[in-house]
Amino acid sequence: MDNGLRGITVTLPDGTQKSVVGGVSLLELSRDFKHGFSSEIIAGKVDNEIKELSYKLDRNCKVEFIDLRNSDGIRIYQRSLTFVLIKAVNDLFPERKFELHHSLSNQGLYCEIIGNGPLKQKEILLIEMKMREITEASIPFIKKVIPKELAREKFEREGRIDRYKAIEHRLKPEVTIYECGGFEDYFYGYMAPDTGYVKKFKLISYNPGLILMHPQKNDPDTIPDFEEQKQLFNIFEEYKNWGRILEIENIGALNDMVVNGKINEVIRISEALHEKKYANVADLISNSKPRKKVVFISGPSSSGKTTSAKRLSIQLKINGLKPVAISIDDYYLPKSQIPLGEDGKPDLEAVEAFDVELFREHILKIVNEEEISVPIYDFKIGGRLPESRKITAEDNQVVIVEGIHGLNDKLTKSVPDYLKFGVYISALTSMNIDDHNRVPSTDTRLLRRIVRDNQYRGASALDTLRMWPSVRNGEKKYIFPFQEQADAMLNSFLIYEWGVLKKFAEPLLKEIDRSYPEYSEAKRLLELLSYFLPIEYGEIPVTSILREFIGGSCYS
Repeated sequence: MDNGLRGITVTLPDGTQKSVVGGVSLLELSRDFKHGFSSEIIAGKVDNEIKELSYKLDRNCKVEFIDLRNSDGIRIYQRSLTFVLIKAVNDLFPERKFELHHSLSNQGLYCEIIGNGPLKQKEILLIEMKMREITEASIPFIKKVIPKELAREKFEREGRIDRYKAIEHRLKPEVTIYECGGFEDYFYGYMAPDTGYVKKFKLISYNPGLILMHPQKNDPDTIPDFEEQKQLFNIFEEYKNWGRILEIENIGALNDMVVNGKINEVIRISEALHEKKYANVADLISNSKPRKKVVFISGPSSSGKTTSAKRLSIQLKINGLKPVAISIDDYYLPKSQIPLGEDGKPDLEAVEAFDVELFREHILKIVNEEEISVPIYDFKIGGRLPESRKITAEDNQVVIVEGIHGLNDKLTKSVPDYLKFGVYISALTSMNIDDHNRVPSTDTRLLRRIVRDNQYRGASALDTLRMWPSVRNGEKKYIFPFQEQADAMLNSFLIYEWGVLKKFAEPLLKEIDRSYPEYSEAKRLLELLSYFLPIEYGEIPVTSILREFIGGSCYS
């Protein structure tokens, strides 16, 4: 029977049902519901799988619309806007090469346009004007699915070796290409219907490239003010340069190392670089005048704070100091006293979830070389154990305090600035799929957490995905605003780690079927993992950050 003549039933998130004619597109259907959304609908989910608005319904199904207050919606907006930027650059400077590098927290995407020196301000203005022209024209993004071999021939013919290498080892027989106004490009992920959906943006000159600013899901109607993040940017640039030294600037190059039997050397060099960074930070602390008494280590979830604290301790011991460790987690309030978040559940990320007064008192006593009794918090019972740890900081000792709020002055203000040293740690992913598609840093940390939660906490990937949004909200409120206040930044990302995490994470993510709302996120992560060849982990040292997540750490 012709789907166009058959009625089908659409079930909405609130359980209500609507009868529609088979063959109706999500775009047509969305017009009946747009009044219920505070921002523009940019895509949809059909039976928990993301679909572009051009998708036509041909069966009874569940439908959920995605607007810009949704993480998937912002990703689609960002990707579509990037395509507009690339097209504008190609239209104006066809001889130049566009490279998308990395994000800068909520500041946007840093990009470079290679050829003819750093971008001039007038060139950036020309690009922005061209982008406005393209978005005002509402040019459709047209999806084309072609056989993998044809795509490889196309990329090779166009000199896009980065793209050719990216798909070389993928098992999928087909590749998705998008066309916009006669310009074709390859993108990982979904697109908006047309360029008219991405009119909100701004270009900021940031030598030698530019930053593409776009709305954030907490405020999709405005472009955030630009706040320079020098330390974060410098860490990204440093690791980008290291990738060039290792000749691993993208996934294709990493896969080549696996195929050519060179991955163990990559592992050794990557781990040596990490150790050198810990030694450098230890030297800064040891040589400070007056010498720092307390080192606060902060960073978002799954950054490797625990392993980092212990590796830094070893380096401080090499320098003749005697480090003692305190975890902020031991100062959690009893579960019944922890404030509730917007979802009605205990907000474990909030500063108010901790016994702030006791923590301040203890840190001040430590600085004054007085003895303290550090509580021991048991997450299973949701409270403190009867016993405690006695600590006294002597003259040659330094206290290492590890926890998500380590840079927040609400927690640390009892210590004079001249006696404290802040370290910010995060897994800042410095390797992309190709020149136009990046691997988000957040996804590296999410995969680490999925693997660790399963290894040590008996949690499924579904459990971790369900709690991840609240973790991310906590990071944005309580961690990222303080990152630039750190005295030193450490990047815990390992250039080889996705190939290792793949072997652990894939089977866990495949357990999530389309009956769960988290299916679309599991599928997205599986798609990203499909670009990587698996890497054996036997050569990874027991001191590695990665061992904190996959097991076998000597610090467990």
